Amino acid sequence: MKAIIALTPGEPAGIGPDLAVMLAQQTRKDPIVAIADKQLLKERAEILKLPLCIQDFTDNATEVSTEAHTLCVKHVPVHAPVVCGELNSKNAAYVLATLDDAVNGCISGRYSAMTTAPLHKGVINDAGIAFTGHTEYLAEKVGSEPVMMLATETAAGPLRVALATTHLPVSAVPKALTPSVLTRALQILHADLEKRFGVKNPRILVAGLNPHAGEGGHMGREEIDVIEPVLESLRQQGMQLIGPLPADTLFTPQHLAHADAVMAMYHDQGLPVLKYAGFGDAINITLGLSIIRTSVDHGTALDKAGTGNIDSGSLDAALSLASKLANPTAEN
Repeated sequence: MKAIIALTPGEPAGIGPDLAVMLAQQTRKDPIVAIADKQLLKERAEILKLPLCIQDFTDNATEVSTEAHTLCVKHVPVHAPVVCGELNSKNAAYVLATLDDAVNGCISGRYSAMTTAPLHKGVINDAGIAFTGHTEYLAEKVGSEPVMMLATETAAGPLRVALATTHLPVSAVPKALTPSVLTRALQILHADLEKRFGVKNPRILVAGLNPHAGEGGHMGREEIDVIEPVLESLRQQGMQLIGPLPADTLFTPQHLAHADAVMAMYHDQGLPVLKYAGFGDAINITLGLSIIRTSVDHGTALDKAGTGNIDSGSLDAALSLASKLANPTAEN
C-alpha cells in the first residue's frame, strides 16, 4: 500500500469530527485512517446530513479505501456522550488515546505520518492531566525536543515561521530563551529545511526578542547576551542566519524575498503574521521528530461544530504535506 496517513480528529465536541466526515465525501489520493470513535463520526455525519460508510481498520489490515463517502477508521471509544460545542473533561483521555495510537503506529511503521485536527488544551487540564499542547506531548512520546513551524503559501512564495519557544506565558519567555534552546531550535530548523523540504543551505531570518531588537541594550539585553552569540557561533558552522532583526519590520517583502524561513522567539511574535497571510490554508509542522506530524492552523471552533459552516482547507493542506513528506520521491 501507499503510505498511510493517520488522522486524529482531536476534541470530539469541536470541528475535528466534522472535518473527518467532510474529508470522506471525496475520492482521496492517499490512504487515510481516522483514529476515532466510529459511532461519533456516524452521528456527526447524520447531523451534517452527509453520507458516510465506515471501513474498520485493524493492525492486520491490507486495504484502506480511498473512495468517496467511505472512511477507514481505527476505532477508539469515547468515554462519555458527545454534544457538539459542549466540552466534557471525561473525554480528555479519549483524545490522548487517539494521539497515542497515531504516535505508536508511526513509530512501528503501521502509519507513515500523522495529521492532527485541533484539540482543546484547557479541557484536558480540567481532567487533571498536565498538558501544554500537541508539540510538547509528541516530544515526550517520541523522546525528542522538537520545534514548531507553521507554513503557508503566499503570492510571493512559501512563508515558514518556526518558534524558539512554544506554549509559554510571555513573562516566561526571556528565562526560557537560553543559548542551548535557541541553538537547538536553529539547528533543527536548518536540518529539516534541508532534509524534509529540500532547501539547500537555507537562509533563515532571526527575530530579536525585544522591540527594535533591543536597541543596543536599551530595551533589553537578550539580543546581546543570548541571540547574537548563538547566531555568530552557528554562522561559524556555515549556517546562513540574518539577525537579530526587529520583529515589526522583519516580515516585510524586502526581508522575506530571499528568506527560506523565519525563527521567531515566541508563539505570538511570529504566528499572528503567518495566520494573517494564510489562515485557513496554513499548516503546522513539528520539526525534529523521528516521525512525520502535520496539523491544522486553527482551533476547535466549538461554536461551528455540527453546523457544516467550516473550511477544510487547512486540513487538506496538512494531509497533502504529510503525504509529500512521507513519499519524498513520489509524484504528489
